[in-house]
Amino acid sequence: MISTFFDHELKAFWRSKNTGKSIAVKVVMGLLLLYLFVCVLLIGLFLDKVLMATPPNVDVIVKFCGTILIYFLADLLMRLQLQELPTLKVQPYLHLSVKRNTVVGYLALTAMLSFFNLWPIVIFGPFIIKVILPAHGAVTALVFLFSVIALSVFNNYLALYIKRKANINGWIFLIAGVVLGLLLCGDFVWHLYSLRSASYFFFGNLIGKPYLVLIPLILAGAMFYLNFYYLKDNLYLEELGSKKVSAYKSSSEIPLLNRYGHIGDLVANEIKLILRNKRPRSALIMGLFLMLYGLIFYTNPQYSVGMKNAFAVFAGMFMTGIFIINYGQFMYSWQASHFDGILVSKVKFTDFLRAKFFLFTVVSTVAFLLTIPYIYFGWQIVLTHFVMYLWNLGVNTTIVLYFANRNYKRIDLSKGASFNWEGVGSTQLLLSIPLLILPFAIYLPFKFVNYPNVGLAVMAILGVVFVLTREFWIKKLEEDFYKKRYKIAEGFRNK
Repeated sequence: MISTFFDHELKAFWRSKNTGKSIAVKVVMGLLLLYLFVCVLLIGLFLDKVLMATPPNVDVIVKFCGTILIYFLADLLMRLQLQELPTLKVQPYLHLSVKRNTVVGYLALTAMLSFFNLWPIVIFGPFIIKVILPAHGAVTALVFLFSVIALSVFNNYLALYIKRKANINGWIFLIAGVVLGLLLCGDFVWHLYSLRSASYFFFGNLIGKPYLVLIPLILAGAMFYLNFYYLKDNLYLEELGSKKVSAYKSSSEIPLLNRYGHIGDLVANEIKLILRNKRPRSALIMGLFLMLYGLIFYTNPQYSVGMKNAFAVFAGMFMTGIFIINYGQFMYSWQASHFDGILVSKVKFTDFLRAKFFLFTVVSTVAFLLTIPYIYFGWQIVLTHFVMYLWNLGVNTTIVLYFANRNYKRIDLSKGASFNWEGVGSTQLLLSIPLLILPFAIYLPFKFVNYPNVGLAVMAILGVVFVLTREFWIKKLEEDFYKKRYKIAEGFRNK
C-alpha cells in the first residue's frame, strides 16, 4: 500500500497544471541542497581540526561531547521554522477499505525523508570514525552513532508534533520557539548555566556506559508513537475541523475589537488568517525572532557609539516594522483564493485599508515595546527605535501598501514558508529600494555634519505627518487599487 501512495503522488505531480514550474523549482532546490550538502560534508570531514583549534588544553573528544546537545537544540529551532509537514490528501482514502494505520504509517515514515535527518550523520559521522573509533573501539563508535541518529529522529518527530499542534493553536508554536530561544540565551547570553556541561554529562558517560544509548533510543521511539497516535486520532476531518472552530473566537467575542465595528471584524478575520495558516503565521513569528536583531550590533565592542546609533536606524526599522514589510507587501495575495468574492462583496475598500493600518499599528506598537529593554545600551538607542516606529507607521506602511497594489501573484496559504517563493516577484525587489534607501537618505546627511538628532527629528516629523494624513493616503491607495483591481484578480486566477 505504501508503494501505491507513492504512485498516486507521482501521478498527481505529473498531471498537475504547474508541472513545468514545479520541476524548475525542484531543480533549483536540488542544486541548493547539493551545495549545502557539500558545505556540511566539509564541516564533518574537518570537525576534528576545528575542535582542536578551539581553546587548547581540552581533549578533542571532550569538546565533541560538549557540542552535540547544543547542535540538536539549534537543529530543533531550525526544524520548527524550515521543516515541512509531510502531506497526503487523505480524503479519497477515508471511505475505502484502506486501514487507517496504513495511511498514518505512510505519513509518519515519509516524515523521515528530510535533509535535516541527514545533516547529523554527515557532520558527526566522520568524527566518530576518525577519532572515537580508533580511541575507544567499535562498540563505543556504534553507540555514539546510534545516539546521534536517535536524537535526530526525536527532533524530527518533536518538531512535527509541535507544528501539527500549532495548526490548531498558533500559540503553541510561539511558546516552543520562545522556550528554545531562552534555553540558548540562558547559556550564551546570560551565562546562567552551561549546555556544554550538560551535553558532556551524557555523552561523556556514554563512553564508559554504552547502555545509556537506550535513553535516546527510547525517546525517539516514544516521540514516533506520539506522532502516530496523534495523527490517527485526528484523521477524521470533521473532528479536526471542530477543534479549529473551538480554538478560535469570533470577532464578536474579542472585546477589544467590538468597539471598532466593521473594521474590528475585518481585523479579527485577519488575525484568524494569520494564526491558522503557515505562511502568514511565519511572518509574525519572524518578527518576534527579529527582536534579537539589535544584539548583533549593540553588543559588538568594535562599533563606536556613533556607529551603533547609525545601525540603530537600520535595526529599529526592521525590529519595529518587519511584520509590516513581510505581511503588508502581500496584502491581497493572502486573500487570493477568494479575491473575486471580495470584489463583489459589500466590504468598502476604505474599511479594508483601515483594518490593515489598524493591524499594523497594533503589531508594530507591541514590537516597539519589546525593544525597550535595549535601553541597557543607552537611551539614544531606544529613542532611535521610537523614531523608526513612527517612520514605519507613517511612511513605510504607505509605501508597502502602494507596492502591494502591484503584486499580482497568488499565494497558497496551505503551503509552508520555507523555500516558498509564491507571490514573490519584481515588486519585492523594487519595494526594497525605497525601504532601505529613503531613511538613510534623510539621516546620514545630518549625521555627517554632526547633527544626527536633527536627522532623527526630521524622520519622526515625517512619520507623524503621514500618520495624521492617513485618510488622505487611504483615499489615494483606494483610487490606485480601483485602477488595478481587475489585473490583480486576473493574476490570482492563474494557479
